[in-house]
Amino acid sequence: MSNTAQSERKTYPRSLKGKVALVVGGAGAIGAATSRMLAAAGATIVVTHMDTERDTQAAKTLIAELGAPHAAYVANVVDTASLVALRTVLEKEHGRLDILVNAAGFTKPVPHADLDALTDELIDLMLQVNWRGQFATVRTFAPLLKASGDGLVVSISSIAAFTAIGSSIAYCAAKAGIDVMTKALGRALAPEVRVLAVSPGVVDTEFVPGRSADFNDKVMASTPLKRIGDAEDIAAAITACATMLGYSTGHIIQVDGGRAL
Repeated sequence: MSNTAQSERKTYPRSLKGKVALVVGGAGAIGAATSRMLAAAGATIVVTHMDTERDTQAAKTLIAELGAPHAAYVANVVDTASLVALRTVLEKEHGRLDILVNAAGFTKPVPHADLDALTDELIDLMLQVNWRGQFATVRTFAPLLKASGDGLVVSISSIAAFTAIGSSIAYCAAKAGIDVMTKALGRALAPEVRVLAVSPGVVDTEFVPGRSADFNDKVMASTPLKRIGDAEDIAAAITACATMLGYSTGHIIQVDGGRAL
């Protein structure tokens, strides 16, 4: 490594100017907030979204807000072929990839005691989207991240991974898998790529359907910081991974207001 590169790494916060960041699931609340913050730090943003009217419109609105040269493309983490196709587009249009944010996710609330409601089909879908899809995304883009020489992967985990309190047992298990994957890939992809995970508590988004109107109030009362998180709290932690935590890899960063204490 050159002296110049070493000097840049030791200057904090690190500028993301000239970096390309891929935010998978960028049409969602956390993905969009992260895209805005990484763009403000200097990165060129590429977001992926599902091929639905709602997600397409959300992605278009985000990119219109950010302006050129930021871009959005359709991709599905369950469909590896779509990820490979996106890699080709990235290589052609941007020529590099420095940051990968795994923000795609899915859940459906199932009471933990209702074992029959957690069907094989739902378990498979939960693991496909929340674990296999995250790994497939890293696997697909690892060559570009390695070529960067200073690559970064940040996956979205959850404190459900170790509290076992979450929307379903399958969701908790999938997030526990993200934590293990983060540690394993932190070793496997070093030194060219750092791998981190951000582990939120309850976040005020529409990610978990069917929450009652008083859910947030109950969570706030039982959280030491007396509020629930918002998308910007999680985005700030992800941005810190890119700009401040240059000597960290294989770790899970909790952003939960102390809820897991």
